[in-house]
This record gives sequence, C-alpha cells and structure tokens, in this order.
Amino acid sequence: MSSDAAAHKPIHSLALDTGPLIKNDPPANTLRAKAEQLYTLPCIISEIRDAATRARVETTLLPFITLRSPNPESVKVIRDFARRTGDLAVLSKPDIDVLALGYELECERNGGDWRLRKTPGQKGLNGKPNKPAEGEKTETETETDKVEETLEKAVDNLTIENPVEQAGESSQSTEAKDTATETVAEPESKDGSSTDVTETATNTTEDAATAETAQAGEKADETIEAVEEASDGDASDDEGGWITPSNLKKHQAADTGATPSAPVQKTLQAAVLTSDYAMQNVALRMNLNLVAPSLARITHLKNWVLRCHGCFKITKEMNKQFCPSCGQPTLNRVSCSTDEHGNFKIHLKKNFQWNNRGNVYSVPKPVHGSANGRLPKNAGGKNGWGNNLILAEDQKEFTRAGEEQRRQRKKDIMDQDYLPDLLTGHRAGGGQKIRVGAGRNVNSKKKH
Repeated sequence: MSSDAAAHKPIHSLALDTGPLIKNDPPANTLRAKAEQLYTLPCIISEIRDAATRARVETTLLPFITLRSPNPESVKVIRDFARRTGDLAVLSKPDIDVLALGYELECERNGGDWRLRKTPGQKGLNGKPNKPAEGEKTETETETDKVEETLEKAVDNLTIENPVEQAGESSQSTEAKDTATETVAEPESKDGSSTDVTETATNTTEDAATAETAQAGEKADETIEAVEEASDGDASDDEGGWITPSNLKKHQAADTGATPSAPVQKTLQAAVLTSDYAMQNVALRMNLNLVAPSLARITHLKNWVLRCHGCFKITKEMNKQFCPSCGQPTLNRVSCSTDEHGNFKIHLKKNFQWNNRGNVYSVPKPVHGSANGRLPKNAGGKNGWGNNLILAEDQKEFTRAGEEQRRQRKKDIMDQDYLPDLLTGHRAGGGQKIRVGAGRNVNSKKKH
C-alpha cells in the first residue's frame, strides 16, 4: 500500500531551501504527501535562529529529511553557471549549495545532465536520454515480449481434429456440386428458347441485385457520413463544451495561452523548492525542475529589475538608487521574464519618455561657510532649496541620510512613550527612499 502511494507522488526527490522551512509554506504534511524523499543541507537547520521555528522544523520535518552536502564538482558547475547569468554576486554559499544539491539529484535520478544546459544562452539541451545497454531491455520491449509469449501459448493450445479427413470431405462436396450443375445445365442447352429465357431471367436478376446493392451502398455511405458528423460534433462539444466549476481553470488557461505546448512529465524525478528570485532564475535557466510553494512546477518566471535609462545596464539590487555602472540616478523599475528555455527578456514601455520635472532651475552656486556654522541668507537659493542636495551616491549627505533613516526605523515598541505612526500622522513618502535632487518642484513646501 505504501509503495503504491509513493509511486503516485508527483515529486520523487525534492531539495529544500531555508525560506519554505521558516515560513512553513508549504506545511510539513504537504511536503511528505507530495514528495517521496526530502533533502536539505546540514547548515540549513543551524541558520534558523528563532527557537520556536527551529523546534517546529526539528519535530515535524527533520525526521523525514535527509541531510546531505553536495560535491565540490557540483558546486563548481553551479558557480560557473551563476557567474554567466550575473547572479553569483547575490547568491550566498547556502544558496549555491542548495542548487548544487538539486543538480546532483537531477543527475542521479535521470542518469546524467542530458536534460540540463551548460550555458545560459544554449538553445537546446546537453543531450538525449541514455539508451539501455545491449543486454538490457526497455519496459516497452519487455511488455511486447510478454504479449508475444502469451499469443504463442494460446496458439499452441488450439487443437484441430483430423485435418486430413476434413480436407477430403470438403473436396468431395465441391466435386458433387459441380456435377449437379453440369447435369442440370445440359437439357436446357438443347432448347434455344429456354436458354434465352434463362439468360434473360439471369440478367434481370443480376440487374436487380446490382440496383439493390447500389442502394444499400448509398444508404451505408449516408449512414457512415451521419455517424462521422455526429462523432465530429461530439468531439467538438467535448473540446468546447459547457464551462463548469470543474473545468473552469482549464478554460481560463486555454484562453490566456498558458496551456503548455508540450506535455509535461507526470512525475518529477528531482526538483528544487525555493523562494529566492536569484536561485529561481539560475535553476530555470539551467532547466532544473523548479516548484512553487504550492508544489506546482514553474515554467515561466516574471519579476522586476532596475534598468538604467542612461547606460542601459541592468541590476537586480532593488534597493539601489544610483546606477552601479554610470553612477546617475536614472534607474527604472522594469519587468523581466525567464521562460522554460532559459531566455531572459525585459519588457519596456512603448514610447517611454524620461521625466525631467525638477530640472528646470539650475543648482545654486556654492557659498562659503562661517566659523559658527551659519550660512548666509542667499545660500542655497530661494528658501534654501539647494542646500544639502544629493546628486551622487558617494556624497556624505547621502551617507548621513541613510544612517538617519535607519536610526528612525529602530523604534522600541515597548517604550512607554511610543506611539504608532497611525496616531501621530507620520507618513514616509517615496517608498521610504532618500530624496535625490531637488524634487519635482523646488517651490513646494518641504515636509518636516
């Protein structure tokens, strides 16, 4: 009973990352029900710092998980591939080890890396499925041999009684029929009229039979056409059909074009479960089986990156405000996708124009300071809008603003004088990012 249940599990070997274990998504019972064998790294358990979470993992999952470390060769393969995709800088050592473990399981379960890719831009796969040895046979060949043996045994069990006597009797009966026909035909041949009547009757009978046969053939053709039309109608009804709650998702997937063009294998021999975007990108471009927290296979990945509007470089560090390549504050958030063939594509807006608001007025000229730290009245333009402008990432004003922002975020909720922002009316605008430049309007009232 247990072997039958294990055979119907959609995943055989599943490599787990830290994120699903900490978030408990999917739960432990779902993992045990959908995967036959669970694998993770020994250092994953030590990374869980929360005592309650560690106790839950050690109680519900650890007895069913196999702790395993990947080989250095597998780690090297993942490192080289991640370096070519540009994700190596954001991948930690445990992330690379989890991918290397999934790579090892893939090679073990499928007999090599024939269904993977060695480079990100590779169009096809590394090879074809391994053929069985000369002495071995595939399952289909074995089943064919069994069917042939069964048919041979059935034919051998059939017995034919006295085949020679039956053949003699049949030949004697045939000769008797021929003799009777000749004796009946001889008297008729003497009288010419009777011969003509007989021939006329025979021709009439043959014409009637031919007409009946033609009519029967036409009726049969009409019946066959009607049956074929009915079967075609039934097939179209089955394909189109009524939309019911049971097939609603299927019709929605077909309408949106999400139905896969090629049939996906029913049982995944090896898969990786992670919620990290960089790991998902590497696994999908390498063609490792990637599953979501719902344990459904991911074949299309869409996410967001930052693209510089000045130098067109792409960075995956979403907290950046300045381009790492040219240093300008011209980063745009654009969507990107990775398909099942490992092709990385960014999706840009049509006829996009850069917003130049706030650049109408030139930056005020710098003025000298004073010994007491006070600035002149004309410093920084009208209302001092040009003071402490942040125009580059290496400015000391940008560093100070970042430290002040981190200090404000650290609030002791157990403090007696603490009030939530909902009551105080404090709002952090701009996604809590440091304002770069003068803003949209230099004459607007500044928030204090």
